[in-house]
Amino acid sequence: MDYQDLIVERKENVVTIRLNRPDKHNALNDRISQELLHALDELEADDSVYAVIITGSGQRAFCSGADMTEAVASIGAPGKPAEAVARFLGFPKPVIAAINGYAYGGGAALAINCDIRIAAANARFRLMGAEYGLLVGVSQLPRIVGGPRAKELLFTARVVVADEAERIGLVNRVVPLDQLKEEALALAQAIAANSPAAIRASKEVIDLAVDNSAAVAREAELNRELRLSEEHRRRFRAAAEKVTGSKSEG
Repeated sequence: MDYQDLIVERKENVVTIRLNRPDKHNALNDRISQELLHALDELEADDSVYAVIITGSGQRAFCSGADMTEAVASIGAPGKPAEAVARFLGFPKPVIAAINGYAYGGGAALAINCDIRIAAANARFRLMGAEYGLLVGVSQLPRIVGGPRAKELLFTARVVVADEAERIGLVNRVVPLDQLKEEALALAQAIAANSPAAIRASKEVIDLAVDNSAAVAREAELNRELRLSEEHRRRFRAAAEKVTGSKSEG
């Protein structure tokens, strides 16, 4: 596939996927989401790929979530961005999120759907589904930071800076921005040096040990209901007007 909004780079058995919409803060629209789905399908089928890194272009944003200029036109339907973010949960190979700036909404959900997170010092996280009248990252966050902490972050939709993210276990480590690419690649190569079969099996067993499949299914079910509510439509339109009015995505 000839990618327009992704950069896919390979170094030996490690592949880096770079969201490449820096002028839109790497927001997820239908095209980049479709490209992500295609890339993940190809990488899953390629037995010579042992580990994957996902990151963003530029030095400001990992991913700002859904592209509001497009999402507002499809209020009530999940669309491709939600499908692409969810696809990372079923991916059988280890995925490292190299978070090079802020990760908001669907961007934060994308990061927490990965296996390991390395954040640059300028990283910021915000899961603001409650502001929009939706569930975003609700099934995943508790198994990362624990139930009470997850409730605080999800109920308030507040920003979490990099240092706090490391302290509460939301990210594995924080590094200077100019070292992020090198650190993520070194970690991926250390993983790739081991048995790929054992790594995949380990990931499967770990995920079973912290099984949240019922919560994932329930989150999807509730979101289908919430997307049809008038409150969600009202809240999402208000958020979209605020975001597009300031010429940014969220």
